[in-house]
Amino acid sequence: MAYRLVEELALKRRLDTDSYRTLITASANNDAVFAHLRDKAAKTAITKFGYGIFIRGLIEISSYCSNDCLYCGLRRSNIEAERYRLSDEDIMECCATGYDIGFRTFVLQGGEDRALTDDRLIPIVSNIHGKWPEAAITLSLGERTDDSFRKLFHAGASRYLLRHEAADESLYNSLHPVQMSWSNRISCINRLIGIGYQTGMGMIVGLPGQSVDSLIKDLSLMEKIQPHMIGIGPFIPHRRTPLCNNRPGDIRLTLIMIAISRLMFPDALIPATTALATVSSTGRKEGILSGANVVMPNLSPVSTRHKYAIYDNKVSSAAEAAENINLLEQELNRIGYRINYSRGDYNTDINHEQI
Repeated sequence: MAYRLVEELALKRRLDTDSYRTLITASANNDAVFAHLRDKAAKTAITKFGYGIFIRGLIEISSYCSNDCLYCGLRRSNIEAERYRLSDEDIMECCATGYDIGFRTFVLQGGEDRALTDDRLIPIVSNIHGKWPEAAITLSLGERTDDSFRKLFHAGASRYLLRHEAADESLYNSLHPVQMSWSNRISCINRLIGIGYQTGMGMIVGLPGQSVDSLIKDLSLMEKIQPHMIGIGPFIPHRRTPLCNNRPGDIRLTLIMIAISRLMFPDALIPATTALATVSSTGRKEGILSGANVVMPNLSPVSTRHKYAIYDNKVSSAAEAAENINLLEQELNRIGYRINYSRGDYNTDINHEQI
């Protein structure tokens, strides 16, 4: 039955709740089903994108955060976190370095830093867009106002990453401070799409309290919203958070969710995340062989990379480092893929349901 469900999902792009439960459980416990699911997902990605893997240059612009999420090492209660903010000059230098290497997407990521006001960010985005107009600018800076989203969009940002983290509202509430509401997170995602951003959402696999039914809710939510980008990574505990003693998320289950997401959303841009590469030396490769088609090497200054510690032991060297793009190319070549140096935009000719 599980094999039939893989084929059905590939054709219909959706299953009912019981079928998702059967497929996830069978893939977790049966190596042959797991392999079939991943093979189908990888072939779907190849059909849509070929063997090219898009690259995004990640620039971590601030490790300050006003939130206190239980799973994140940047949480404001972590008094041992090393805080920094990149200067405008630092950010432009990172972009210049990345552009020379061949990157045509820059991802500005940071905690929800109250110092990252529109007055600070709009000139940065505008300057990047003005200097490299053919490059895409992606922002991953948390929840902001409608007005802020619009201003940044008009300044030149065209993509925004805002993972929903957990579609199960009770699970979400158990992991976030009371001032962070699940409904506002979903509203932000919907508003971003409405403004015109290529919008990313996604979840953490293996969070304490998460069940298979929780993951099915994630799939159902994404099915309704139809995101352009989907970020899925395993939970990795940080030693200075309340969840420090919990086990990391299961890489196999993470790969299952990537593969199912690829079959549900064949056009989506799905990264093989740094978290995957952190929990396993082969994580990035396994993500690609499960249907992922994006990698995000780190363009941040070498001196700050270790400070952006959202979880313990985050990798930012070797093939994870932008300056070692040749190592990434070699790694991809070994599994039959190559780097695609184009912007890698999403085909936005698709309807999105507001919820």
